[in-house]
Formats: sequence, structure tokens, C-alpha cells
Amino acid sequence: MKVLANDGVSQSGIDALEAAGYEVITTTVAQEQLENYINTNEISVLLVRSATTVRKDLIDNCPSLKIIGRGGVGMDNIDVEYAREKGLSVINTPAASSHSVAELVFGHFYGLARFLHNSNRDMPLEGDANFKGLKKAYAKGTELKGKTLGVLGFGRIGQATAKVALGAGMKVVAFDPFIEKADLQLEFFDGQNVNFEIKTISKEEVLKQADFLTLHVPAQKDYVIDEAEFKQMKDGVIIANAARGGVVNEVALVKAIESGKVARAALDVFEKEPKPEIQLLMNSALSLTPHTGAATNEAQDRIGVELAEQIISILG
Repeated sequence: MKVLANDGVSQSGIDALEAAGYEVITTTVAQEQLENYINTNEISVLLVRSATTVRKDLIDNCPSLKIIGRGGVGMDNIDVEYAREKGLSVINTPAASSHSVAELVFGHFYGLARFLHNSNRDMPLEGDANFKGLKKAYAKGTELKGKTLGVLGFGRIGQATAKVALGAGMKVVAFDPFIEKADLQLEFFDGQNVNFEIKTISKEEVLKQADFLTLHVPAQKDYVIDEAEFKQMKDGVIIANAARGGVVNEVALVKAIESGKVARAALDVFEKEPKPEIQLLMNSALSLTPHTGAATNEAQDRIGVELAEQIISILG
């Protein structure tokens, strides 16, 4: 059987599939040519990340497909229910990238707290001529220890992010409409474990209490953070969105930055990917990454192996 990893897959995943007798193709086929390629090559398994979409027409017109796999968590680029109605298996890897996303969020938070995103731009340009001026400009950093992290969405990634926060000495408050509490275990290098129970509270309370705010929610019809939510936040809050483009109103975010309600913010995802608004790209209060939350070698290895194990289990 043939597996098309259209958005790529780790070597560990390829090795596991090939050892089980599958042929793995890593050619990236353009969206408009995908249907023809799948049918011509009799592809049984289509693996995607976020670049490739799998809609009803592709599902209907590719009878050789048995499995659609998403290397990651969100499956909004796949018509999941329709595919399952048609008898296809749809799989993903909800746990594999949790920690990598959490670390990216904190990379942004530490950078924003100490203006690293700005000083890394300015030092090469002005470091020799304006060293004292830059030192003064970036002298009002803040520490994360002792601050409150608000988490909207307390599933696997939200909990992984909370663990990093607890390890950094932060207080954690969380909101999730489907989760009442979570038991978090922090594991340390010497074998010690420390357990924390986090009971979720209302969204409004999280917004009021958070010094730092991170979103880990699925794509949805309405904004999770809009003008009304910004009004409920502390002045000078720092925000990160590494969830999905469209859960934060980017126009309202820019206004909140201009008013001082939001001090600085990090975006790994955008409403208009792969062409984010120029107002975001040029805003000095924003720390930006190109949707790389799950893009670590370790996470990609876990994703590849997890997909391979599921495929082998389903198809035998």
C-alpha cells in the first residue's frame, strides 16, 4: 500500500511505515493536482499537516483512500465527519506536539517581557552608535516569576503550557468549558515529581487576573478574544496566540496595543495565512513566528511515529 505524506513526515515515521511494508511518498503535490495524483498512484493513506486541505470533493473522487491523517492536533483543514461517513479513518496526533507549542509560547513570553524581539532587530543597526539609548529604551523589562498566567483552553496543549508556567514560578488560572479540573504532574531530572491540581474558573475571571494570557482553543466561528474581552483584561497584559488564526480579532488587538491595554503580544498563527496583514508584520509590539508551534525535531519524530503506529494498527 502507498502512503502520500503531502506535507512531509519525519524519517522515524517513514522508517516505521517502510518496516511494516508500506511505500511512503513524500512528494509535495499541489492542491489542484492532488486528486489526479492520488488516483493515478492508487494512494491508500494521505497524510497532511496544515498546508493541504481534504474536502468533500477530494474524498468523493478518490476511492482508493482508506485513511486521512493529520500530523498535529487541529483538523479544520479536513472534512472529518464526512470522511468518516464515507467509511474512511481519520487520525491525528493530539499529544505529540503539546510540549513544543508550550515552549514556543514561553520563548515568546520571555522575549516580550525583556524586549528581545525589538533589541535583536535594533542592536545590529544601532548597537555601536546608540548603545546607551537602546539600554535605556529596553530597561523596563518584567519577570515572569510570581506573575499570573491565564490559559484559555485547558486541553493537552493548555496543560503543557501550564506546566512550563508552574516550573517558572507562575500562578496559573485556566478556563475551559469542557474541563472542571486538571491534575498536572511536573517531572524533574532527578526523578522527583510534584503534582498540582488546577480547577478551571470563568473566562471573565481569567481575563481579569492574567498578567500573561495564552490561547489553546480550536478554530471556531466567532472570535474568542474581541473588543469586549480586551476591555476585561488588566492594563499592560502580554498575550500569545499559538492556537489558530481567527480566534483573536487582529484589528481589535492592534487597537488594544495602541491604547496600552495590551503591552505586547505574540502571534504564531494569523487570520490570513500565509499572507499576514502588513500592519501586524510591521508592529514593533508584536513578536511573530510563521506557524512553527509544532516545528521541533522532537515533536516531528513523535508525530511521525504516532501516525505510523495508528496506520499499521488500522490496516494491519
